[in-house]
Amino acid sequence: VCIHRVRSCSSIRFIKSKYVCVFDKSALKFSHQQRLFRTSPVSCGQIVQFKLSDIGEGITEVTVKEWYVKEGDSVSQFDSICEVQSDKASVTITSRYDGIIRKLHYSIDDIAFVGKPLVDIEIDASKGVAPEEDVVETPPMSHEEHTHQEIKGHKTLATPAVRRLAMENNIKLSEIVGTGKDNRILKEDILNYLAKQTGAILPPSPKAEIVPPLRKTEAVPAAPKDKARRIPVPVSRPIAFSGKDKTEPVTGFQKAMVKTMSAALKIPHFGYSDEIDLTQLVQLREELKPLAEIRGVKLSFMPFFIKAASLGLLQYPILNASLDENCQNVTYKASHNIGVAMDTEQGLIVPNVKNVQVCSVFDIAVELNRLQSLGSAGQLGTSDLTGGTFTLSNIGTIGGTYAKPVILPPEVAIGALGKIQVLPRFNGKGEVFKAQIMNVSWSADHRIIDGATMARFSNLWKSYLENPASMLLDLK
Repeated sequence: VCIHRVRSCSSIRFIKSKYVCVFDKSALKFSHQQRLFRTSPVSCGQIVQFKLSDIGEGITEVTVKEWYVKEGDSVSQFDSICEVQSDKASVTITSRYDGIIRKLHYSIDDIAFVGKPLVDIEIDASKGVAPEEDVVETPPMSHEEHTHQEIKGHKTLATPAVRRLAMENNIKLSEIVGTGKDNRILKEDILNYLAKQTGAILPPSPKAEIVPPLRKTEAVPAAPKDKARRIPVPVSRPIAFSGKDKTEPVTGFQKAMVKTMSAALKIPHFGYSDEIDLTQLVQLREELKPLAEIRGVKLSFMPFFIKAASLGLLQYPILNASLDENCQNVTYKASHNIGVAMDTEQGLIVPNVKNVQVCSVFDIAVELNRLQSLGSAGQLGTSDLTGGTFTLSNIGTIGGTYAKPVILPPEVAIGALGKIQVLPRFNGKGEVFKAQIMNVSWSADHRIIDGATMARFSNLWKSYLENPASMLLDLK
């Protein structure tokens, strides 16, 4: 409130209509100073509809799985609002504004559409509202930074929340490579950039501290004894006979499987199978398991299978390629992003280990542990589930020897691994011995891969696993 003192009461003139003169007759008689009060409209909150942003990968609708807020709750930028499930991954939606939740537009298990309001948020009108759409213009910056962006001829796409995170950490958006649609910069891109620079914010899967091998004099945990034969136990579920048919919509990962397998039927598959003697690998893993446990990592056979596949792909890059829809061009992938099929409560998912060609067996084991933990909790991100170039499916963990795996487009090959069995085999001297045998079944795209190439790759992969020490010669 501004107080204006008027020297002369005989002539009081209002400069603006929003000035109100407060006085009475007695004040005019005995005082030459009067108080004028300027009034302003009462500030009230502004309701903003927070729309569901484009998640990418062509996703147009998601299922609301969990709300982290309720009507009347206060939220700040980057606070989690809800978790949604697309046909590819679970995504946590965070707030772009500071304010109060006034309305939730969906209930649990409702279908939410991209571009439609998700929640209504009441914000302070005096602070202004950032546009809901992605902003192309960058926030105020120095002349040097602005020139830097103009020279590169690059306009950054990012939400206001992402821009704020970048400014708080003194990051130039022009230096970030966006992984979203149309090279849009996502919050994860900022965090990954920071992790590479300083490791201060959310570093990716921290490496376990390297522990030197134990001396011979030190005690080493005894290798576990052979596990008893597992007997399948039926899942205990209440059985209810209603006598009526039940219809449910196809949603989530099941919907993704429908799309992917429908596309896979267009690929002419051919199969190739072989058996692998893993006797030496089983012994090696038993020796390395205690060391991995000391580092806090569970070491399975899969890291060895994945690394051996990557070494084989270096020799046969056609198996790590993709074919365009018109069958006119083949793209050879530089990265070996090897997918691992996982059976979860949500359905079949195939996250992939990125850049296996530059990873050690231990690095792969660490990443697999992370993916399996997130997969069991249903928290795998889109980046974990996309970008695969080659896939291995381990059906042996459930049971089974052979399979006919289906290729995951746009990949051109996939392998299915059976269970490891102790079977009698003959050595070079004709003597019978107990061998650890695993069967593998390959499927390949016969449009660009012939049987000889698949067989040669399988033989190379087999040689690495049957003689694990030979992998040392080719490890980078």
